Amino acid sequence: MEVCDEGPLLEASRLDRSWLHSGRGLSATASFRKQMWSELSSVQHSATLTTETMKLLMPDNTSVAHPTEDTNVIETPAQHRDDSSDKDLQRAEAACRVVVGGSSKGTRIIDVYQQSPVRVLFPKTGDDWAQEAVLVNTSGGVAGGDRLQLSVTALCGASIAVTTQAAEKIYRALNESAYITTQLNVDNAAKLAWLPQETIVFNHARLRRRMQIEISPGSELLALECLVLGRAARGETLSAGTIVDTWQVRKHGRLQWGDTFRLTDEVFAHISRKALLWDSTALATLLYFGSNLEEILQLIRAQAVSFDCQCGATLVGGMIVARLAARSSFELKGALRNVLQKLSEEHAPGPFRVPKMWSC
Repeated sequence: MEVCDEGPLLEASRLDRSWLHSGRGLSATASFRKQMWSELSSVQHSATLTTETMKLLMPDNTSVAHPTEDTNVIETPAQHRDDSSDKDLQRAEAACRVVVGGSSKGTRIIDVYQQSPVRVLFPKTGDDWAQEAVLVNTSGGVAGGDRLQLSVTALCGASIAVTTQAAEKIYRALNESAYITTQLNVDNAAKLAWLPQETIVFNHARLRRRMQIEISPGSELLALECLVLGRAARGETLSAGTIVDTWQVRKHGRLQWGDTFRLTDEVFAHISRKALLWDSTALATLLYFGSNLEEILQLIRAQAVSFDCQCGATLVGGMIVARLAARSSFELKGALRNVLQKLSEEHAPGPFRVPKMWSC
């Protein structure tokens, strides 16, 4: 049987089908189909059917040419679109700014700015409302092409710890990197602890993270960033992607210390070598600037002996830089908890302690 645009049933194909939806119910539809089949039976076998008529007589979506074709296979856009790009998708442009200062009643909030999907909360953790700030990413994670800009400034006399509500997730990207820029400013006689929870990098994710710090004489700063390579609960290992993690610390605008950790597509096949990460999937960089550097350095080194992970600490550029590498995020976070607890117990009181949100 041939299907064409013209034929003996051309007029029948032009019937107005609007009455099919006029509320006559299934009986009207069935009657119409019976009438059409009756008309077809009177037509010679060589008659041609129009495309519109075939659509009327075959309301289901079964293919005429391939009636046995497997209809359970679901095609995704990635299967037939080779030109997909993160630029074609909606992406987040998030930002937040927190400025705190000192007062006779403790730390006070001077300025807060937030742009969705980032939110800033100040839960009450003691007598002072502004002891701890919590950043929340309401989008649930970061995708390729997203841009997050975070800024925290502690003015003279302020003391605050900044953390995140949960671990940040960096999702798989097509071809665009996600950008996260953090700016920390610590004024004279101010104390600032930047203690976010870990960042979990999915396979094929692309992340470019930059930490920019401006310190002043007489200030105290504790800054931490963690990276977890893959989702351990899923048994995920990274085989491709991009991770560029950059630190820059300046005093009076002059660079004191800089560092960049870089992983690219061609490197992932070799990161299990002993000279590289070996069996480590969770990494952390901890930086401290302030007083009693030698004492705190010895404290960290003494604690490192009991860690279930690798740890090294040194003095460079007038600050302490410690690196930790563990087989899992659980081991890494346990070591960091020990360091922060010791700092809060044996060092001067302040924001350098385990954040409350780490236990929620």
